[in-house]
Amino acid sequence: MIHHQHEQGSPEWLAARRGCITGSRFKDCRDKLKSGAPSKACLAYAFDIARERCGGMAPAKFQNAAMRIGTEQEAPAVRAYEVRTGNLTEEVGFFTTDDGLFGLSPDRLIDDDGVLEVKTMVSSDTLFTAVAQGDVSEYMDQCLGYLWLLGRQWVDLVLWAPDLQHMTIKRITRDENAIEALEADLMAFARLVAENEAALRRALGQAAQPAPAAAPKAGTTPSAIPENIF
Repeated sequence: MIHHQHEQGSPEWLAARRGCITGSRFKDCRDKLKSGAPSKACLAYAFDIARERCGGMAPAKFQNAAMRIGTEQEAPAVRAYEVRTGNLTEEVGFFTTDDGLFGLSPDRLIDDDGVLEVKTMVSSDTLFTAVAQGDVSEYMDQCLGYLWLLGRQWVDLVLWAPDLQHMTIKRITRDENAIEALEADLMAFARLVAENEAALRRALGQAAQPAPAAAPKAGTTPSAIPENIF
């Protein structure tokens, strides 16, 4: 993994993310219709990434009030987590696989094995789903992505409700079967992006680009995406 040590949200950080399939969107990458075909959200994200790889710029993601509050509350949540657990956390930038295919922006790293991911419970629906009902499926693909690509052993998912001064910590540990399923789906999504990139390059009269290599599992040698994509 390559660590781009830029402040999250900075122009340099945004440039490093361009054309990468990012962890915060892994759930969209796996979203399918009942037929098994990619959902509208999945296709839209594939189109955005393909556009960026052709030199374009996908529309900027609108930052709503919930997203703004989440950004503002990250630092207080981290401090509260450190006080409660005694774990010291390290702020990091953006990690990409060597080939630039996948990228991740963990909120913090903990020692050699842990990751901290903070989710602020802005809406009541989110609060009741994640905290009251214990359903954190919305965040699982992102957390599994950290374990897969960073080779870490666990993620502390922090559910932070600042108005209630309440914090729930869900520890997510390595599940090799779940990680393998995630990898398979993400590589299928990478092929979908490559197919759309090739189609757009043909339409624009651009030369085809070599197929990127697959992102590696921790401790393994990457295998290539099939050469016949284009």
